[in-house]
Amino acid sequence: MTTSNIFRTFAFSTIIAFGTAFTASAQDNNTDNHQITVSVPNVALLDLETSGTRNFTASFVQPTPLEAGQKLSAPADNSDLWLNYSSVLPNSGVTSRKVNVKVSALIPGVTLQVVARASSTGFGTLGRPTSTVTLSTADQPIIEGIGSAYTETGAAKGHNLVYSFQAQDADYANLRANNTTVTVTYTLSDN
Repeated sequence: MTTSNIFRTFAFSTIIAFGTAFTASAQDNNTDNHQITVSVPNVALLDLETSGTRNFTASFVQPTPLEAGQKLSAPADNSDLWLNYSSVLPNSGVTSRKVNVKVSALIPGVTLQVVARASSTGFGTLGRPTSTVTLSTADQPIIEGIGSAYTETGAAKGHNLVYSFQAQDADYANLRANNTTVTVTYTLSDN
């Protein structure tokens, strides 16, 4: 074999080897992949819903027939409001949320209470109502243990709120004839 034939055979073999390597790396095979980034936001939303009006009047009344020596009759309980929330917990640091409630001012001689009933709608880790809360100007928990959950939205969804009003005998001396408007505030916060 001559030198030029050896060179041609070598060159031809090198080209074939190179071509085969290039062809093998460019071929598809039976699997492939790609990446998807799923973004879930931190959510903490709260709303009060009603089929009527969210602002209402609770009136103490004189008994009928009017008789000297009787105390005022307390207003009927009000259960027209529903507390709805949506919650998605952050990735770290927060294990649950709660709903606190407070009133803007106290009404002399009147005890204002609210209780949240358990939610019969929604999904996820819904919160647990606490016992009846006697409202004060300081935040107090009314629903605890909320995780990533939603109650659904609207009246008759979420936690029904029941307000009651009393003029306790021990506080009766503080009653004054007046129309007093107070604001009740609910706050969804991290534990």
